Amino acid sequence: MCIDDMLKKHCGEFGRWQLKQFVLTSLAWTLGAFHSMVMIFADREPQWKCHPGAAGSSCDAASPSVCGLPQGSWEWVGGRGGTTVSEWGLICGDKFKVGLVHALFFVGSMIGAGIFGHLSDSFLGRKCCLAVVCALNAIFGCLTALSPNYWTYALLRLLTGFSSGGVGLCAFVLATEPIGPKKRGVAGMSTFYFFSGGIALLSGIAYIFQTWRHLYIASSIPSFLYIILVLPFIFESPRWFLVRGKIREATKLMSTIASSNGKQLPDGVLLALDEEASASANDNNEHLENKDAVVGSILDVVRTPITRVRLLLAVALNFLGSLVYYGLSLNVVNLKINLYLNVLLNSVGEMPAFIITAVLLDRFGRKPLTVGTMWFSGFFCLMGSLMSNAVGVWKVVRMVCGVLGIFGMAGTYNLLFIYTAELFPTVVRNAALGCTTQAAQMGAILAPFVVVLGGWLPFMVFAVCGIVGGVFVFYLPETLNQPLYDTFNGLEAGIAQS
Repeated sequence: MCIDDMLKKHCGEFGRWQLKQFVLTSLAWTLGAFHSMVMIFADREPQWKCHPGAAGSSCDAASPSVCGLPQGSWEWVGGRGGTTVSEWGLICGDKFKVGLVHALFFVGSMIGAGIFGHLSDSFLGRKCCLAVVCALNAIFGCLTALSPNYWTYALLRLLTGFSSGGVGLCAFVLATEPIGPKKRGVAGMSTFYFFSGGIALLSGIAYIFQTWRHLYIASSIPSFLYIILVLPFIFESPRWFLVRGKIREATKLMSTIASSNGKQLPDGVLLALDEEASASANDNNEHLENKDAVVGSILDVVRTPITRVRLLLAVALNFLGSLVYYGLSLNVVNLKINLYLNVLLNSVGEMPAFIITAVLLDRFGRKPLTVGTMWFSGFFCLMGSLMSNAVGVWKVVRMVCGVLGIFGMAGTYNLLFIYTAELFPTVVRNAALGCTTQAAQMGAILAPFVVVLGGWLPFMVFAVCGIVGGVFVFYLPETLNQPLYDTFNGLEAGIAQS
């Protein structure tokens, strides 16, 4: 019997065991949000004021920036050590260095997603890979707080991005693989509450720790605590055990899941890869023994015609979705409130998209919902592009179009994690997710450059991305209530039978 059948018939698709595993694993998303979004506060440009007695000809407090003011006529509110901008003077001609650090973080994430995606599919496994990336995040985060200069800081942010690139995909797969097909979609969407909740929690931490060095330490220590206090209670994925040939370990874990959920595996029911699940009872003893690992890589995904097309489409969709999501986040008019409350409201504002998508996910399926959310975002971006010279109330309408565009793409961006995971077999699932995550990071890197175009062009670019992305989805199969296949042969056999 394959894992999905065993979950549905004997273990329970989402019981007490899966709930515990899901919550403990998804907490890593919160830590990922800390390391990804801490730069919002650490690299912000603080307020400034004129030196006492320097008003008048030497300093004008009404000036929009300090670039034209004489040196020494003004000072940073809160001192030089508040942010990296004030400490290293990243203003005027050096202002580009702030954007460079952000881009380097996403470059590191792009590289790390590919490497850790492969490692978690191979000998390292999902759980060990999650432990490694959390440890590296904690180490690099604390070292960042000790940066003596800008270029050391930039290097450490690149390294932090490298380790952060593996957190989300390792945690997502580890949390969702032991869940049955009927509950997997809603559970998968729910992982993103932890990321948004982490951003909201980070705003409170940043409010308490006002200097950037203290903030980096405060946001990095929880990763150490996670490894010590949480990770020991998390189990490895039974699917990874199975494809690595560790049949006894996989069967023992499935028995543990069943007993924790108040059920029991009947005698004579044995675990097998989906391509072997139809084997006769005479071969049962063979299935009890450990076997050679079934391995795969991103090259196997490219070589196989079915998965090659899926990968190309998934890469395109993740790139377009990320470009629109991050681009709209930068392009929407900021709320006229303090930074901490602004970040808190933005993080909470995404949650309704997760709720609605989770409710509709198993009713309409992955494919129609992805098309709908991408076209929803594209439509309102198109409306926003037609109001480039808006005045009065139309400025408000244009802002609402941008907010609705983010709302739609937030649902798409997170739905793509679930959809992508279900498109590929277990032997290459994390490698494929790593590849699509790399594409998403490329979109995040490109987004600020689109925003710089100004006027109606950013909205138009985002509209085209949303509409074209929705068209691409039509070429993908529906995965609602379909099994998570273990191998390429199992995937091909399942498609042939459908």
